[in-house]
Parts: sequence; C-alpha cells; structure tokens
Amino acid sequence: MSNYFNKISAGLLLAFTLCTINCFGQNTRVLDLSPAKWIWYPSDRVLQNTFVLFRKEFNLNSVPDSATGWILADSRYQLFVNGQRVQWGPAPFDPRWPEADPVNITRYLHPGKNVIACQVLFYGAGDGTSPIGKAGLLCKLKIGNNYMVSDSTWQSCLPKSWPAGQYKRFFLRSLQEEFDARLFPYGWNKESFAVTDDWLSSHESETSAAKPSISTDIPDYQWQVYGVNGNIRERSIPMMVENEVPVKQLTESAWITWKRPAEEYFDVMTKNAYTAERANIAHNDGANSWTVPSNGNKAAVLTFEFKEQCVGWPHFTIEAPAGTIVEMLVHEAHQPGKDVLINTHFQSWTRFVCKTGVNTFEPFDFESLRWVQLHIHNYSGNIKISDIGIRRRQYPFPAKPQIALSDTTLQRLINAAENTLYNSAQETVVDGMARERQQYSGDGSHQLHVVYQTMGDSRLPARFIKTFSQGQTTDGYFMDSWPAFDRLARIMERQVDLTSWGPILDHSVGFCFDNYYYYMYTGDTVGLHESFPRLLKFFEYLKKTRAADNLLPVENLGIPSVWMDHVAYQQQRHKQCAFNLYTSAMCINALAPLCRAFNQNEKAAEIEQFGKELLEATIKKYWSTQEQTFVVNLPWLAQEGGPRYCDRSLSTAILFNQCPGGNITRSLELLVNRPPQLGISYPCNAIWPAWALSSSGRMDIVLKDLRTKWAGMASVRLNNTLQEDWICYPDGPSQWSHCAQTPLIMMHQGIAGIKPITAGYKTFQIYPQLVDLNAVDITTNTIAGPIVFKSSGLLGSRKLSLGIPIGTTAELIVDERERLSLTKADVSLIPGKTTYIIKGGTKLTVLLRHT
Repeated sequence: MSNYFNKISAGLLLAFTLCTINCFGQNTRVLDLSPAKWIWYPSDRVLQNTFVLFRKEFNLNSVPDSATGWILADSRYQLFVNGQRVQWGPAPFDPRWPEADPVNITRYLHPGKNVIACQVLFYGAGDGTSPIGKAGLLCKLKIGNNYMVSDSTWQSCLPKSWPAGQYKRFFLRSLQEEFDARLFPYGWNKESFAVTDDWLSSHESETSAAKPSISTDIPDYQWQVYGVNGNIRERSIPMMVENEVPVKQLTESAWITWKRPAEEYFDVMTKNAYTAERANIAHNDGANSWTVPSNGNKAAVLTFEFKEQCVGWPHFTIEAPAGTIVEMLVHEAHQPGKDVLINTHFQSWTRFVCKTGVNTFEPFDFESLRWVQLHIHNYSGNIKISDIGIRRRQYPFPAKPQIALSDTTLQRLINAAENTLYNSAQETVVDGMARERQQYSGDGSHQLHVVYQTMGDSRLPARFIKTFSQGQTTDGYFMDSWPAFDRLARIMERQVDLTSWGPILDHSVGFCFDNYYYYMYTGDTVGLHESFPRLLKFFEYLKKTRAADNLLPVENLGIPSVWMDHVAYQQQRHKQCAFNLYTSAMCINALAPLCRAFNQNEKAAEIEQFGKELLEATIKKYWSTQEQTFVVNLPWLAQEGGPRYCDRSLSTAILFNQCPGGNITRSLELLVNRPPQLGISYPCNAIWPAWALSSSGRMDIVLKDLRTKWAGMASVRLNNTLQEDWICYPDGPSQWSHCAQTPLIMMHQGIAGIKPITAGYKTFQIYPQLVDLNAVDITTNTIAGPIVFKSSGLLGSRKLSLGIPIGTTAELIVDERERLSLTKADVSLIPGKTTYIIKGGTKLTVLLRHT
C-alpha cells in the first residue's frame, strides 16, 4: 500500500462512524465521514456553474476483497475509477440534510497504480433540483483494511474547457453547458495521465465531515449563506440504474444561413437571425452513422427522434476538424416540417466545440426528451456523425408493472402511464423532468399511489415525505416545491409584489394527506417521525389564518397563496369553497388519524373539531339548498349571473361525506354530466373526480374518460407518456411527460377497487368495477405482499380470481344479488352491495353474474 495509506492506518484515521441521533423524535441514521475533509479548488471565489476535476492516485499490491465507502458533492458529481464511469449523484437534497451516496469500486481496481477521479459541478445559481448550497466534495472509502479520504493530497484542476460563471439556462435550470474539447485534459481520470502545473493541492475545509457543505469555509460570494445546523445522512434510496437507448431515426435535416452570429442567437435568441432551406444533407453510412458535407458558411441541422420519451444523457460521436461547433438541442415534442431549430423549450441546448478527430460528447446533466437535434457549424470538408443514443436513468423499482387489459386502447394508455412514471419518479418525485424537475406535494404527489401499488416501493415515498417536510417555513406552511429554488425566489418576489406565485397552501394540505397515505400503505410511523411534528406546526399556522367567518381565506394571504387548480376557476375567490372542504377533509380524515397513530388523542380531537368547524362554515356560505350542492360563487350569484361549480369541491364533498344529510345526488349528477358551469381541473387534478365517481359506483364514466380524454392525448400516441394539459402542442413549452397518474391509480383503486382499510393492509377492500372489460390482470403491490386480481368474461358470466397475501384480510364488495360461498360481513357500508371476508393466504376463483 502507499505511504498515504500507511500514514492513515497509523492512527490519523478514525473508522467512519454511523451513529444515531434524535431529530424531531426520529432515530435518523447519519454519517460522520471524519477524518475526510470537505475539499475544493484552492480559491477565494466560486463562480456559478463551475466544474472542478479531482483525482487521487494510489497503489495496490493486489485487488482487495472490498472497496466501499461514501461520496457527497454539492451540487453534482460524476465518479470515475481508472477511467471507468462508476456513478452520478447525489440525489437532490435540502442543503442542511444532504444524503451521501454509497460507493463500491471493487471491480474497477487492479494491482499497481490506480486513480479515483471525480468531476464536480457547483450550480451556484438556483436549480429545480437545488435550492441553494456551497461547493464541495467529500469522500471516504475503505479499500481492503485501509482508508482513503478526501483531503489536500487530492489534486484539483479548474478546467478551461467549461467557462466558470456561465449564465443560467432557465429560471429553474442552472447549467447552460458549453464544453470545448480542445481545452479538456483528456485522460485525466486514468492511471497513465501526466499531471501538469494546472493541478493544485485541494483546499481542505476545517468544518467537520459530519456537517454538510453549507457549513464549510469554502467561499460563497453570491449568497453569503452559512449553516450551523444539519447533518449528513446515509442515502435512503438505491442508486439509479442506467441503460443505453438507441436512436430511432434521422427524421429531417436542413441548411441554415446565419444573418447574425449563431453564438449571439443562442445567447439571447435574436429574432430573425437566420434563414433555412430543408434538404437531405446527410448520407446514411449504415446503422446509426451519417456523413455530412460542408456547404460554404452554412450550418448543418440534423434532427433525430427516439421511440419514446425518456430521461437521461443524450450522446453522440462526431469526427470533425478542430473548432467545429455543435449545439445539441433537445425537445419533448417536435412536428417535422415546422421549426427548423427546436430551440423552443426553455433554452434546452448544450454547446460542444470539437478537437481534431473523433469526439464523443455527452452533457453533464441529464435531460428529458424524445428529440435530439445537432446544429453543426464552423467546419469544412466532410464530418461524420454516429452512435447517437441516450444513457437512460431510472429508479430501480422492486416490482415491474403487471397490468394487462383486453382493451388495446386502455392498454396503450397504461403503457404510457408507466413510462411517464419512470420519467417523473426518480430520486425525487417531480412534476416534469424537462422543465422544473421539482418535487411537489398536492397535484404532484398523487403519483405516489402508483409508486406504492404499481411499483411496490415505499422507500421513494419515504424519502419524499422526509425531504419535502424539510422545506417548512418559520411561519409553519411548507414551500410547495422542495428541495428546489422556485419558492425561495418567490418568497423574495412576493415581498415586493412581483409575482402571484407564493408557496401554495393547498399543497401543504395535500402533504398532510401524503403522510397519512404513507402510514396507511406501510403501517409505519417511524418514517413519519421527522415530518409529523412539522404537520402539527402547519396546523397551528392554519388556526392563525382562519377569519372571523370561521373560513380559511384564499386571497390577501401575504407570502403564501392558494392555487387548487389553474383552469377550473374563473376567479380566485371561487376557490374558497374547495380549499376549505379540502382542509376540513384533511383535518378529519388524515391529520387527526395520524395523531391517534402517535397516541396524541387530545390533539386529534382538537384537529377534528377544527375540521368540523371549517365544514360547518363552508356549508353555511356555499351550500345551496336550492341546488342541493356546493356552488362556488353562491355569495356573488346575483352579480355573476349564474352558478359556478368545480369538480374539486364536488369530488371532495362526495369522498369525505361533506354534503348535508349525505345527499350527493346533485353533486354526482354534475360530475357525470359536466355542464358548462362546471370548472374542470387539469390532468394532474383529474384524479379527484375519478376517485369520487369510482367510489360512487360510476366507473363507467371513468373508463369513458380514460378511453377518450386520456388515451386521446397526443403524447400517448407519439411519446408513450402523459402530457401536462388536456391539449399540448409540439415545438413549445408544453410538458409532454408530466406526472398525472389517474389511469394507473384507477386500475388499482377503480377497476380492482383495492384500498387499505387499516394501516399496512392488515385489512383492505376489493371493490371490483369491471364495466365492459372482458379480461383484466392487475397485480397490486403492498407491504404485505402482492394482491393478484384477474377477471375474464363480461357481465352475467364473469370469473374473478384473487390472490390474498398471508397475514391480511380482504373485504370483497360485490352486488348484493351475488351468492358466493364465502363468509359475509355483518354489515356492508355501500347500499346495494354485500361484503365478503377473505382470509390471507387464499387463492380463489368466484363466478360473478351481477358485478
């Protein structure tokens, strides 16, 4: 072993400590990586979008049985060992509580000289995955019986290939990457690399390796932030997996003549900067290879498409003269023959400058895309393009989706929903990866239902609960996207009235539901120990905001705002009915039950009473005795000329028994018939009427919607994804892979009707609503094991086969006319239905004639 190892082993290194601390009542595993040091390039200023290369050489007499440890960087790192890519990370984090990634480099080592190399990017400017931070790299490895830690013996380089201080791409994307291959120290991550004077000893921070980088003395001239609290935690989810996806085809090409410099256009999007002529300018040399000639000063544009939209790192190889410039543009959706340059999606481009010969390029940060375009200029002679593909990244869910339907239209929709989930549920559970990449509660967290039930995973929801709760403000409400830059910026803007977007209070309400669902799906309260006290603090905030009429306001709230939906309402004041019904339902049906799970019965009673008072006040102001439903503009009916309804308030009232006297007839009628006066939510919130309709036995309406509105989405046909809005257009800002998951949720909770009744699926319901489906095969994954649900045949003669996990009890709800050889429950809560009890460990098939 090297002298470095021997010195460490002699006594200067303490074994890494995995300890347990009390954090908001939770036993949280944290890491002390001492005596590793936070390191950075030795400098007194760190510019935004700065890349630093780190390398550490060491010798091995033989390959050890094990070489494992931890690595963490702010903001992102790419780890290599002996020139081979190992992994990319870390997962987005609150700067006070980052999670270090586990590392296993055993298979990359060999006897003799080895090198660990790490390329680190510091965003500096806010990003959808990074609210704020300070630069740094921290690494601790146990190689055999010896340790290696990041310290000043690691060499660092500030490569000129990336301009430090590069401007932001977009409000919520930090890195607008420009890479010059002529200035890059190729081979830097390999053993044979000869270190030059550009490599300096790294700066060591004196801050403890048990503290996050936000606490270090590494310079932060932009924000002047520092941290005194927090700790480093062990990564709570598995590392992402990466798979190669080949390009489908070269779809179109063109020549561009620039009237203004191309660089100026990409900097500021100069209007009328070019003219274009479409032509077949590339010669196909075979599989995934094309030759493109030069054409004077004209630039070549090649537009490629992939089979479906996915998230990952697009890459290509180009053989070209030194100085050839390639802007690689990516897009979710493009209409061939429309825009020649697809620079219409939040400046989603990366610039590469070629060295002589063969160059292989891949951006540092990942993208969400189906289209890749190469804009090639400043070259002469023939150039060759090849090996276009995507290194796709996906979360390694423990189960594969198992949903098979005889209806081909629905099956195509389900396939698109599954692909969408792979794109949106990764290390964080986001809305859309192409724009915000932010973790939302409310409309965004509905997808957690299918993370549990379709993918069989509870670790990702547990991380969501923990990390989202960390974004609580001192007032008590939650920043509705966290960890992310968005709401930090909005709070500043709201102070001087520069935006209508404040932290969304209804997302805070939704987050209480997220915690409750976690408990119901898993039966676990330990995973809520960090978030639960924060929920109670939020409740205290709600109490303070209630007005004299006992209702929560939706206007003039100061910093936060109430959103509910952006298309279902004509005026902000129309949201008060739905917001108060929603909050009342949360108090009574989510937060109070959670309090009881934590043995806080007095608090549960207080919260429940608060919810009842909200409901009473909402009924008083918005329940129409004439209409026998909630009318969202009832106080202003005369001046507005007619009633307005919203699908959200109607759905909430049905689901949580909020209609006086249990009278849901009119509310259900409105959801079924949808008159023009009914405000209809955008796709992410469409789960609410779907839940209400299916719970009321109207799965026929839900299936009709799935076959028409959902399956008719352009994104389902073109991208194998679910789009953000009911109508989306290519070559624009629309999100074509968003997070709406009504189709998958309805497979489990609508068609199969599977929901936990008691926490952890100790008891659960199966309420089949198969309508006209001839064959259905759905596996619902639970913490207790998979629930198998299969049916064949149509109404009148339908076989239903069930597999019930051991240790559970199922309550099968069917038409009261069915005669099954099963044990009946004493009562059935649904009129016209009979409930049968099925013990766990059972596999059975029954014949249904009326269900």
